[in-house]
Amino acid sequence: MKKIVKLKPGPQHELHMHEALRLKRLPAYLFTILDHMKAEARSRGVDVIDLGMGNPDQPVPPHIVNALCKAARKPDSHRYSRSDGALEKNLRRAIARWYDSRFGVKLDPEHEVLPLIGSKEGIAHLSMAFLNNDDIALVPSPAYPVHFNGVIIAGGILYNLPLYKERGYLPDLGSVQRDIVKRSKLLILSYPNNPTTAVAPLEFFKDVVKWAQGRNLIVCHDNAYSDIVFDGYRAPSILEVKGASGCAVEFHTCSKSYNMAGWRIGFVVGNAEILRTLEKVKSYIDFGLFRAIQEATVTALTGPQQCVKQIVATYKKRRDVFVNGLNRIGWKVDMPQATFYVWAHIPPKYSGLTSMEFSELLVREAGVAASPGTGFGEYGEGFVRFALVADEDRLREAVRRIKALLEVQT
Repeated sequence: MKKIVKLKPGPQHELHMHEALRLKRLPAYLFTILDHMKAEARSRGVDVIDLGMGNPDQPVPPHIVNALCKAARKPDSHRYSRSDGALEKNLRRAIARWYDSRFGVKLDPEHEVLPLIGSKEGIAHLSMAFLNNDDIALVPSPAYPVHFNGVIIAGGILYNLPLYKERGYLPDLGSVQRDIVKRSKLLILSYPNNPTTAVAPLEFFKDVVKWAQGRNLIVCHDNAYSDIVFDGYRAPSILEVKGASGCAVEFHTCSKSYNMAGWRIGFVVGNAEILRTLEKVKSYIDFGLFRAIQEATVTALTGPQQCVKQIVATYKKRRDVFVNGLNRIGWKVDMPQATFYVWAHIPPKYSGLTSMEFSELLVREAGVAASPGTGFGEYGEGFVRFALVADEDRLREAVRRIKALLEVQT
């Protein structure tokens, strides 16, 4: 019989590892906070209607899924991706064709197109590729978190450009001090805008390009929601502006237009020199996209686009139900022309609460999860963002619950 030897516990060594200082500058990640709020409510048996994260709930169109399944059965699909491979080149050509069809912008697929593991990854790595410790990035506030978090992680200096409703949530570049502009290396924009839902006309982008020319400054435009538009509005590309390719790049994702959020595929197009440096950073960090996903993305971009129209039609119905419902119960909110979000000022009754406190109240008392505006930056305080990622019946129920909360006697 084998003798069982019990190991005596040795001396305990505590690690005193400290995370990088730049990480200490980061706020707690918005959606991690939301997850904790929802988990706590659900632990009490609350049926939470989750309108917090912009996580599409509709299925990926069947023809795209079928293309993925077919490609996944090919042995070569499971090898590392190569930028000079036939499939990879075909994807870049498909992106260029889509851009021409969508915006009338012609791109060189070899030098002006770069596929990404989601646009979020690419935006973060853009800051890493270009910002030194004394470089400033001009970032509107409120903004999608990676726009400013990416700057902080890269060690750059963040300069907030406040967005106000009175200006249509468009930044006032003329108000930025000359010495700040001189030290700035990057300007990040996003229209249609997340979280405010604001849209920008082509004239705005013409003014931005004119302002940026001669300043040795990169203009980064996040155009993730260009397809999610309503009421006849058409979202332009900054690259439609003459001369924009001299200073600008534009990011896209398949997450919104085709519900391919978990597939993690996006792309950036525009200035070849900027893309070359971004690709250099990525070459040290990743091995490219799963090849089966690349093949399915070609199908998405070059196949029938009726599926996109159907997705948008669904969001429009949800928008109408939710926004009209909130206005009917006395919570006055604007009807967005784009995105699948609703940006709402905290109701006067609860104006004494921070956006985080009000979001906690919504989950705890109404079972409705929304994103606190402060999670989108300093100038998001006082607002909450709802994502229309639940069906119409659930949205009607959310309105009923919110109505009850607003009617509570205090």
